[in-house]
Amino acid sequence: MWNLLTDPNLQWILFGSLLLGLSSGVIGTFSYLRKQSLIGDTLAHAALPGICIAFMLTGVKSVGLFLIGAILSGLLATFGMSWIIRHSRIKPDAAMGIVLSVFFAIGIVLLTQIQHSSYGNQSGLDKFLFGQAASMTLSDVYVMGGVAILLIGACALLFKEFKLISFDSGFASGIGFPVKTLEQLLLCLVTISVVVGIQAVGVVLVAALLITPAVSARYWTDRLGVMTVLAGLFGALSGAIGTWVSAGVAQLPTGPLSVLTATSFFVASVLFGPRRGVIPKLLRRSNAKKSWQSEKKTSVSSSGVSAKGEREVSAS
Repeated sequence: MWNLLTDPNLQWILFGSLLLGLSSGVIGTFSYLRKQSLIGDTLAHAALPGICIAFMLTGVKSVGLFLIGAILSGLLATFGMSWIIRHSRIKPDAAMGIVLSVFFAIGIVLLTQIQHSSYGNQSGLDKFLFGQAASMTLSDVYVMGGVAILLIGACALLFKEFKLISFDSGFASGIGFPVKTLEQLLLCLVTISVVVGIQAVGVVLVAALLITPAVSARYWTDRLGVMTVLAGLFGALSGAIGTWVSAGVAQLPTGPLSVLTATSFFVASVLFGPRRGVIPKLLRRSNAKKSWQSEKKTSVSSSGVSAKGEREVSAS
């Protein structure tokens, strides 16, 4: 397993998965805090029609063209969700569910049409459903690096604005922030993160790398800045460890292993998180109980001594 780290092919796949997890964890923090955990799943499923249409128009399996089609399709889904929420009484989660099912259904229809068509190089297009990190090239890693710099830089520059619209959008609007523009920008950044991760993790699982690291980080801190850093760290480790284990064990896919690694970080956070973890809560409860029993014994003994002294005084 350690010798695998010297393989040049694995090194850039490992680095690409690390960058993917890092950027997904950072941007996913704000989606989680805004109670939009389903947004990543919606955008991932909505990207499938864009991938299929890009292939049908060009007839070429180009990751760059697929990303362009997926981004356009994801942005269309984003504006569709916003339009439904603003012009109807449908709740945001229901609007996401509608967009997710409609776009994914269109994508499956197009994918079936491609598989039954006369295209000669359509084999492997369905790998975008579950991801295929092994197909990454050095150019794909450069793209992921650029996207990671873009997402992390945008979150750093607009940290205060994203923080306000995540916790109190009404207050942000009252002090003059362009809340609607910031919300659309955040959705666009999430769309880019999801689309870039589709190749490695797939349409079905990419949302897990967006939300699971953020949920795990929430168990360790109450400060948003620290939570964002921890979410990026958990996401990066999940992508790197999943890729490494997948390379060392035959017939194990990278995407599901990365998601399982992120889930293991979540389980560890639930158990050992210092403020909200199960085990620290049990320890604090046990210590409080022992302290209360000790105080009770001290109180009883002191009251007994006081009563004895009163009896001696009254006898004298």
